[in-house]
Amino acid sequence: MEFARPLPSYLVKRFHGWQATDYAGNRSWYKRLSDEGQRPRAMIISCCDSRVHVTSIFGADTGEFFIHRNIANLVPPFEPDGDHHGTSAAVEFAVTSLKVAHVVVIGHSGCGGVQGCLDMCEGRAPELEEKTSFVGRWMDILRPGYEAVADLGDIAVKRRALEQRGIVISLENLLGFPFVREAVDDGVLTLHGVWHEIGEGRLHVYDAASKAFQEI
Repeated sequence: MEFARPLPSYLVKRFHGWQATDYAGNRSWYKRLSDEGQRPRAMIISCCDSRVHVTSIFGADTGEFFIHRNIANLVPPFEPDGDHHGTSAAVEFAVTSLKVAHVVVIGHSGCGGVQGCLDMCEGRAPELEEKTSFVGRWMDILRPGYEAVADLGDIAVKRRALEQRGIVISLENLLGFPFVREAVDDGVLTLHGVWHEIGEGRLHVYDAASKAFQEI
C-alpha cells in the first residue's frame, strides 16, 4: 500500500530505547496487563493538544488511565441516533465495561479548538462555519457557552473563560448519558473537571458548590 510507509527513524529509536529500559525493567507487569486485561481507575478526557501530557501530570503508570482525546476535550450530548460517536462510545465503554471510578475532563490554556469557537462566534472564521468543516461542527458543542463569556473584553480572558466553560458543558453532557447518571447516583462514579495552565504548571479544579475553578 502506498500510504503505509516506514516509521520515521526517530520513532524507531525511541521505541527501541523504551523496549530496552522501561519494558525490560517491568516485563512482568506488562505480561500481567496482557493476560488479565486493563483495569483503569479513571477515564481521562483530554484535548488532542500535544502539550497536554496527562500521564506525566498525574504520574500515571501504564494501565492506570483509560484516556480519550479529542479537539478541545469536549463531551457531546447523549444522542443515540445510530451514527458514529467516538467520544460517546469511549464513555460508554469506560463506564459500563471497565467500571471506572472517576471520569476526569481536563481542559487547558491556549486551546486552539476553543479559539476556533470564539472566532466562529465572533465572525472571524467563515471556513469553520462550512458544513464540511469537521472542526467547526465539533466546536458547535461549545457554542452555547459563548453567551456567558461574550461580554469579557480581553481576548485572552475570554478564551480562558470559554476553555473552563467547555469543561462544565462536558460535565453537564456526561450526566445526560443514562448509564453515567445511574453510576453517579449509585455512588460508584464521580465526575471531575480540571483546567491545566500549561506555562505555569498549575491545575484548577471545578468546584460545583461555588461554580468556580479553584487552584490546587
